[in-house]
Amino acid sequence: MLTDDGKHLYVSWDEYHMLTERLALKIHASGWQFDQILCLARGGMRPGDVLSRVFDKPLGILSTSSYRDHSGSVQGRLDMATYITLPQGELGGRVLLVDDLADSGVTLRAVVERLRGMPAISELRSAVIWTKGRSCYVPDYHVELLPTSPWIHQPFEEYDALRPDGLAKKFSI
Repeated sequence: MLTDDGKHLYVSWDEYHMLTERLALKIHASGWQFDQILCLARGGMRPGDVLSRVFDKPLGILSTSSYRDHSGSVQGRLDMATYITLPQGELGGRVLLVDDLADSGVTLRAVVERLRGMPAISELRSAVIWTKGRSCYVPDYHVELLPTSPWIHQPFEEYDALRPDGLAKKFSI
């Protein structure tokens, strides 16, 4: 649900899953065949997992981080893991890069530049659920374009401040 001022988008679990499934349908409708999926941790892990299952393709993970300050709401320096985790072999062929959103686009653009420098990758395309209007990078596939670039409140963010003692209280009688 987008707020009236266009500055915040609140997404429920049901909406999140539906949007991920719509992303899968967009990729399928394009007719593009890919060999592997590479998701960006952490935001791309949930959609990457679903796409890996739907398309029955191996899932690799590349850890990146740029949102650390102010409870993850302020972008800082981009950190990118040296290694890509794959179940077997190495990243190559036709690769689908997956994240949850193209916010500023800085992370996606940097990862795409790194991956395009890998000779084993013959073709690279990117997919996200949301692309914000302010993004400097436009993925090949997205479900929603958000011209006002709202802050997206995703359903799993409830865990950002939840600690084991809070879980214990939740389940105590």
